[in-house]
Amino acid sequence: MTSTHRTPVEEHPDLMELRARHDRAAATPRAQMVEALALLTGLFLAASPWIVGFNGFTTLAVTNLIAGIAYMLLLGGLGNSYERTHSMAWAAAAIGIWTCVAPWVVAGDVAHTRSITSNLITGALATLLALAAASAARDNTSRRGSGTHRPMPGA
Repeated sequence: MTSTHRTPVEEHPDLMELRARHDRAAATPRAQMVEALALLTGLFLAASPWIVGFNGFTTLAVTNLIAGIAYMLLLGGLGNSYERTHSMAWAAAAIGIWTCVAPWVVAGDVAHTRSITSNLITGALATLLALAAASAARDNTSRRGSGTHRPMPGA
């Protein structure tokens, strides 16, 4: 009876290469810029009722506070754990779209010029940043196969 020595899955060469690729993607200036702008956008979205002046504890103020915090949590972790959170960029894009339509959807009389303008601009920027993060993840994944072709055995 022979004993086989198996390496732990964490030390598998393919998994280590995947982690290294995600680390390289998160270290690019583009990824760092998207992450920094996303954090600022989420912070502004959360604080916008008090910055822009529609903070009468309305439903829109609470919605923006929750959406801003959620946005920061979704896209803010890209640098720390890119391989696990890059797919969350699509959820962040949904938050950006929600931010655009929220003045007309939430209950109460909240659709005023300041709140509409603030939410449209912030929501559009949040959506674009989330799509840029999702695009960076897709571009990195599609480059995975290029340049690393191994010849077939016997070829």
